[in-house]
Amino acid sequence: MKVRMILDMPRLLAAPLVVLGLTSLGIGSLKAQDEGTVRIIDFGSDAEGDWSTVNDAVMGGLSAGNISTSGEGVALFEGSLSLENNGGFASVRTGIPDGALAGFSRLVARVRGDGKRYQLRLRMDRDFDGIAYVASFETTANEWITVEIPLGSFEPSFRGYRPRNAEPLDVGRVRQIGIMITDKQEGDFRLEIAWIGANRGEEGE
Repeated sequence: MKVRMILDMPRLLAAPLVVLGLTSLGIGSLKAQDEGTVRIIDFGSDAEGDWSTVNDAVMGGLSAGNISTSGEGVALFEGSLSLENNGGFASVRTGIPDGALAGFSRLVARVRGDGKRYQLRLRMDRDFDGIAYVASFETTANEWITVEIPLGSFEPSFRGYRPRNAEPLDVGRVRQIGIMITDKQEGDFRLEIAWIGANRGEEGE
C-alpha cells in the first residue's frame, strides 16, 4: 500500500454522531452480516487503495497520524492527537473508482477501535481541499464491530463548518473515502480497518 503525507489546515469538526448496526463478531465471522455488501476497499486483497495522510501540521498543529497494513489483512490508522497550536485532527483518505457507490444506500465498515469516536468522510471530487460529507461513529475498545451508516446521513462540512447552499451528497459521484479523528479527543488513538464497503440496506429503507 502506498501512503503519501499531506499537511492540511485544522478542521475541528462537530459532525453529528451516527451509529447503526454495530456487531461484536470476530473478523472472520461476518456471514449473514456480510451478505449483500460490496467491499470497495479490502485490506485482505489487492484493492486496498493509495492512501494519503492529512494532518493539522500546516497551521502549526502537532497531531500525528498514519496508516499502514499488517500481514493479517487489516490496516492500522494510528497516531496521537494534540490540541496544541490550534491543532486537533488526524486523517487518511484514498480515491475510489468513479461510480463505486452508485445505487447503494449504506456505507459499511469493519473496524476494531479503542473506544474513541471517528469519522467516515466522502468527497465528490479528487481535490485536496473542499467540501467533505461526514458521519461519525463510536468504537468499542478492542472489539471488532460492523458499522453501517445510511449514505443520506452524511452531512456537508468545510473546515469545521457546515457550508451554506452545499449541494446534497450524490453517491454516484463520490470519488474519495476518508477516516478522521477529531472532536478534541487528545492523546493516542488506534483504529484497525478490515474493509470498507456498501450495501443497499433492507428492502423499503
